[in-house]
Amino acid sequence: MSAVAGAPPIAPGVGGTPPAEKHGMSTKRKIGLSVFGVWFGGIVLFVILFGVTAHKAPDVASSAFSPVDEFRLDTWFKAGPVAFNKGVLYLLLTTGITLGVMFYIARRLQQRPGRLQVAVEMFYDLARRMSRENLDQRMERKYFPLIATIFVFILVSNLIGYIPLPVNSGSTFKVFGAHIPSLQIYAADTNVAFPLILALSVFVLFTYEGVKHHGPIGYVKSLMPGGVKGPIVGLIFPIEILSNFLRLISLTVRLWANLLAGHLLIAFMGGELGVLVGLQLVSWVLLPFGVAIFIFEAVLIAGLQAFIFAILTAIYIGGAVESH
Repeated sequence: MSAVAGAPPIAPGVGGTPPAEKHGMSTKRKIGLSVFGVWFGGIVLFVILFGVTAHKAPDVASSAFSPVDEFRLDTWFKAGPVAFNKGVLYLLLTTGITLGVMFYIARRLQQRPGRLQVAVEMFYDLARRMSRENLDQRMERKYFPLIATIFVFILVSNLIGYIPLPVNSGSTFKVFGAHIPSLQIYAADTNVAFPLILALSVFVLFTYEGVKHHGPIGYVKSLMPGGVKGPIVGLIFPIEILSNFLRLISLTVRLWANLLAGHLLIAFMGGELGVLVGLQLVSWVLLPFGVAIFIFEAVLIAGLQAFIFAILTAIYIGGAVESH
């Protein structure tokens, strides 16, 4: 037996052998436990300081505070017939950001694109597919710019609606004697007039294309499904006419209601529900749910509603020139 084989085993960490690696708690787990600890500790603190007895705040009891107040459009100033408020401000911001990003990318196109250019090209490809799959080649060339613009414009409008900005003129605070509006998240889509104008524009457009392609009488006839004949036409025809006009309502309500409901949920879970019931503990307990809804709305709903509006625009325009 050799000397090496007969030598006693060397303990870890002795004679240059590295000690066995110890696997500790992961960073994500530490962060998660820390956040939970702060949240649970806050619950205990709120119970100690304020108890668990509900009492309505004076502003709530006197009806001076209402959750819908944050969606009210107070006129800041007028320029001729135009009344400037936070709704107009958000539309101007949306227009400026959309044009600014597009011009910036157009002037700095690279063979190896950066992250911003990659994102814009992804939106371009998505809008291109929406157009190609629902329109013929001639109509696709004509209406792709409009469909892409609608998609990006609504997307930008929705996204900036989740950035807190000092636009809540109904609640102000003083800085060196000046009344500064409080921070608030607000989306232009939560005012029904904005999606209504967009939907009305799309409705007029696809109706115009349908009448242009088929003629007035032919377009009305084209609304009927193929193969429907006989007495049942008297039942189906009014339904089809009504459903055509209901597209205007569905486009409007889908965009408006989803954004409005999302912002209301964020507000309630973020603290307003606790104010309404008069219990600070409720606001703190529901805060994580408010953050989760905020992330869900900003990441998924903002893009999804822009996509739905844009693809329905392509479908309606394409369907208006089809023959059943």
